[in-house]
Amino acid sequence: MIETKQEQLSLLKKWLTAVRPWALPASTMPVIFGTSLAVVFGNAPFDIFRFLLALLAMIILHSAANMMSDVFDYKRGLDKMVTPVSGAIVRGWITTKEAAVGSILLFIVGSALGIVLVLLTGTILLIIGAIGVFIGVFYAALKYHALGDFAVFLNFGILGALGAWVVQTQSFSWLPVIWTVPMAMLVSAILHANNWRDAASDKERKIATIAGLLGDKASAAYYAFLIFGSVVMVIGLIIFPRLFVSQLKPMPLTFLLCILALPHVFKLWGRAVRRHKPRQPLDFVILDGATAQHNLIFGLLCTAAVWLEFLLKWG
Repeated sequence: MIETKQEQLSLLKKWLTAVRPWALPASTMPVIFGTSLAVVFGNAPFDIFRFLLALLAMIILHSAANMMSDVFDYKRGLDKMVTPVSGAIVRGWITTKEAAVGSILLFIVGSALGIVLVLLTGTILLIIGAIGVFIGVFYAALKYHALGDFAVFLNFGILGALGAWVVQTQSFSWLPVIWTVPMAMLVSAILHANNWRDAASDKERKIATIAGLLGDKASAAYYAFLIFGSVVMVIGLIIFPRLFVSQLKPMPLTFLLCILALPHVFKLWGRAVRRHKPRQPLDFVILDGATAQHNLIFGLLCTAAVWLEFLLKWG
């Protein structure tokens, strides 16, 4: 009986590792943020059932994309070295066939949940969801042709927040699209950190990524643009509409909360700068994981800013 429980625990650990749960905040935060925007600025009544369904669908579809990407990466010889954020295939815990089957099943389940939401919401969500699933299924091919950064920018940033807005309001708006750009930049930074680390091996296997095309120094500049630019973008969306474009709704001043993320930005940048002589051996190796943590912090601050504005407005 004890052995059976240990085997079950081991099986659970294998598949949890396969879906790479550390990366899930990159896709779930836009859903939470977009839902918050819909309630506070879209004046939509909060539908908790639709929210939970959208969140679950995003988690499942992201997990499916992670597993499918791992399958192609392993087969192309890209994933050979185990790191703290590696999936289950490279660790030898599951086979590529098992991962592919699991990924397909998750895509089916996630798409089914999406269809339920479409029936509850409308055709706008169908278009958003179809684009998202397409990107998820063909993500590996997009990543190999230097389109990975843009793919995650859309799927785990813009489309996630816009879809969540539509789920609650049943209508389209540019507000979640524009206001989610800073968060989407950080999602691209997560992938870029990964590709920057693997640039040499990717080049050997004729894999084109933004990091590989830019080279080491330009990749550092691009990474700085993404992590610092997310904060600058927020400040710009607070100030620019107030001074120059009255038609564009300005971000509330509560979004200045995002400045609290700057110390973490400088820590990330320090790791990037010291990539050739890191203080700790894995500092640059797990820069993608550290960037994912920062994305979570930044997303929580953005969401807190939305609800703080709600309290100040109605309190």
